[in-house]
Amino acid sequence: MTAVVLLDVDGTLIDSTYLHALAWERAFESVQVYPQWWRVHHAIGMGGDRLVAHVAGDQVEAAHGDQLRKLWSREYAAVLEEVRPIDGAGDFVRSLQDAGLRVALASSGAPDFTEHAMELLGLGHDDVAAVTTSDDADSSKPAPDILQVALDRAGGGEAVVIGDSDWDAHAAGRLRAPCLGVRTGGFSSAELLDAGCVDVRDSVADLTPDQVTRLL
Repeated sequence: MTAVVLLDVDGTLIDSTYLHALAWERAFESVQVYPQWWRVHHAIGMGGDRLVAHVAGDQVEAAHGDQLRKLWSREYAAVLEEVRPIDGAGDFVRSLQDAGLRVALASSGAPDFTEHAMELLGLGHDDVAAVTTSDDADSSKPAPDILQVALDRAGGGEAVVIGDSDWDAHAAGRLRAPCLGVRTGGFSSAELLDAGCVDVRDSVADLTPDQVTRLL
């Protein structure tokens, strides 16, 4: 059985991390909560079900959590047209397919935002073995649930995770899969390695299918 490459989407294949941070900052401001930008940025990649408490505390989650998630969705939709694909990301996905690997987009983003990302990358659902969204798992990263769903839908077997955040690395570790880190989400090489990545590159454009399969 061929291996599965589990690809994060936001920050890994599309350049959306800082726009997500902007959307969260604007959402927090709407309820008069003002977390520091670096805290919000470093929480991107964690699911929205966890982010509010992680950034602003349990009391803010209890008082405003659901409202903040709705506000974030509205604010991100307002900047969606500013999102661009990471240079070479679509070609990288196609190179994995051409090499005979199964590719699963293990996104925990909202379904409509994930669809938009695929359009930017020039990918259809027939071009990959599986696609997940926030609707597909009860617990988001750093829990491994979304990765496990993507792996199962792609047919199971050995897997490599490629992601841009600490949360991707932690989730991969819990899945017991090696994780390749990329710096396009704004996390440093040291942070990604400390979180458990086995190697770090500037971008998916710096990776080849052979480099990915060597980790299996």
